[in-house]
Amino acid sequence: MRGDACRDSVDARLAARLAALRTEHGWSLDELSGRAGVSRSTLSRLERGELSPTTSVLGQLCTAYGRTMSRLLMEVEEEPAPLVRAASQPVRRDERSGFTRRSVSPPHPALRGEVVEGTLDAGASIVYGNAPVPGVEQHVWVLDGTVEITVEGAAHTVHRGDCLRFRLHGPSRFHCPGPDPVRYALLIVLP
Repeated sequence: MRGDACRDSVDARLAARLAALRTEHGWSLDELSGRAGVSRSTLSRLERGELSPTTSVLGQLCTAYGRTMSRLLMEVEEEPAPLVRAASQPVRRDERSGFTRRSVSPPHPALRGEVVEGTLDAGASIVYGNAPVPGVEQHVWVLDGTVEITVEGAAHTVHRGDCLRFRLHGPSRFHCPGPDPVRYALLIVLP
């Protein structure tokens, strides 16, 4: 499957997985809404596949469910092969936030680490309200451009070639001050 058909299939599996996660936790839409800070109507539309989640909303849901976004997306992708060819790496573009996420080395149930390539448009920001998995280890290596990363209140300006590493326990923010987009590798290691 290619193009729109492939994306639609992934979106349908994501909608089903979000509904299944809520059921597994025994939460009503109202309870999940309170935990995630996402309206009940938006949650309902997401679970029915009528709406594709933004990166921000997906981040809020991942926090509520205690998993990384990569892990959730892996759960709706096919089992990754040991060699992940560039052409088969899942890519998700959020036009509203100006963020593109390529899962270079998708999560695998037997592994604790993964590699993500992120591209953030000039002037764009992504805010994560809380750590999806408290204590998750992250290494951000900037490949092109500059990104301002705020981790639990501490701001860092990370330039091309620099690497910021930390354990995440609270909120974080990625902002591209421009004038060019930023492209970075994010290495995630579960505790």
